[in-house]
Amino acid sequence: MAYKFTLSTDSTCDLYHDFIVENDIKFVSLTFTVEKDGKMEDHLDNFTNYQEYVDFYNELREGAFSRTSMLNYESHYEHFLKLAKEGAEDVVHFTISSGLSPTKTVAAKAAAEVKKEYPKFEVYVVDPLTATVGQGALVRIALQDRNAGKTAKEAYDHVNSLREHIQHFIVADDLNYLKRGGRLSAVAAAVGGVLSIKPIISFDKEGKLFVLDKVRGTKKAISYIKAKIDKERPDPEYQYVFIVHTDNSPCAEELAQYVRDKLGIEPHVSIMGPVIGSHVGPNAFALGYISKSERNEF
Repeated sequence: MAYKFTLSTDSTCDLYHDFIVENDIKFVSLTFTVEKDGKMEDHLDNFTNYQEYVDFYNELREGAFSRTSMLNYESHYEHFLKLAKEGAEDVVHFTISSGLSPTKTVAAKAAAEVKKEYPKFEVYVVDPLTATVGQGALVRIALQDRNAGKTAKEAYDHVNSLREHIQHFIVADDLNYLKRGGRLSAVAAAVGGVLSIKPIISFDKEGKLFVLDKVRGTKKAISYIKAKIDKERPDPEYQYVFIVHTDNSPCAEELAQYVRDKLGIEPHVSIMGPVIGSHVGPNAFALGYISKSERNEF
């Protein structure tokens, strides 16, 4: 089938390799650097099997430190140039939230440079105002639009209209990862270390992380998320529930079972990739979905 646009995303969407390949989604890998035993190693965010994710989180548990560079101008330029050479014209491309990184600006600059040589090459860069499976949810919706024969502009407008309706409930086990990465203030991180306080983190309307609420202990964090789902269920038009974790299958599965039992929806459950995983650390878990309300309004 000839599609009206090419669908593209960076690796922070946290969609599995097989899904990307099967659905002909063009993919640009971001990079991360692991510091271990005084040595620095650069890696591409392009894991192809589950064990690679688990190994990464085990490295962090053993004291390795991972940092990310999400700019990657050259990677984006090469990515778009390859698409243009292959004959792509209209492209819908997803980046990580502009509230976390200026990657959207970098991608737009790289696309503009390629357009100089290929005037018909047009990239619609989507700033999802989220990351990981929230970004992945919008990619999935754009995929449905592409497969239904919609144009790039129609898909771009559609996903942009949904961005502020994605609810996020993120529970990090150790907030020092977010503090070190500059994604959370030292004060907010310090609160988490006291008396097993578990801040519930979310994205605001600018795509930045903030502490939505605080509970004591993992069980209460899970109960908090369940109560939020009970208060406002997913938009009937978008029966997507996304659960992601950083090698914490038990908590992810408890939430998944609740979604199955309570909503009759089979959630998408996945392990988080290393770029965002570097910032939240091991044992985190999160749930997201598209609601009729806007972010954090209930």
